[in-house]
Amino acid sequence: MHIPLLSPVGRVSAVSRLSRAGAVCVVLGGAVTALVAARWRPLVDLDARIAEALHRRAVTEPGLVHANRLLTDWLWDPWTFRALIAVAVVVLWWRGTRTLAVWVAGTTLFSALVQQGVKAAVGRDRPQWADPVDSAHYAAYPSGHAMTATVSCGLLLWLLHRSGVRRGPWRAAVGAAAVSVLGVGLTRLYLGVHWPSDVLGGWLMGAALTAFAIVGFDRWCAAAPARRRP
Repeated sequence: MHIPLLSPVGRVSAVSRLSRAGAVCVVLGGAVTALVAARWRPLVDLDARIAEALHRRAVTEPGLVHANRLLTDWLWDPWTFRALIAVAVVVLWWRGTRTLAVWVAGTTLFSALVQQGVKAAVGRDRPQWADPVDSAHYAAYPSGHAMTATVSCGLLLWLLHRSGVRRGPWRAAVGAAAVSVLGVGLTRLYLGVHWPSDVLGGWLMGAALTAFAIVGFDRWCAAAPARRRP
């Protein structure tokens, strides 16, 4: 059974809900970013408590650390997600939906630029441990792994939905995306290379960017007939 195509009214309603969800993520992401940039003490203390508890556990579980490193360095590495997006873009281009291909590629590139720009602007140090189980470089906020996973999975789910994928594969894809987005954030925390608010910020910023990219494309398509009129 295929996912039913939305009627014009249903599509407008879905876009409206997505716009509101994106706005909520912008507000929450902006609040987290402001608190991180201001080094708000309650947030800093909470981050430290959670990070220290996870690190104490990680140093006693080398097998689990190894499993988390495999996940974060290979399965859920940002370049893995970018490779999936690249494949999707090539397929879209080959099928002739080139505006959509460019939109997806542009969204992914814009996400990377925003991520690096916020990292440079906030300049947050990563957790430092006397006995680290993993290492990472450059600024901590937001988590690049979390943000990239959120944007990539969101875009891929959107493309699947647009293609009319059957209900069974759709549910499997949603489950895999949810596990990936949550899992990548948890692995970064467990390995002690991010503070919890880094991951939260990455999720929120990625969700907001994806929501507005989808809404923007829908509105671009809706306005296309008007642009073609003499």
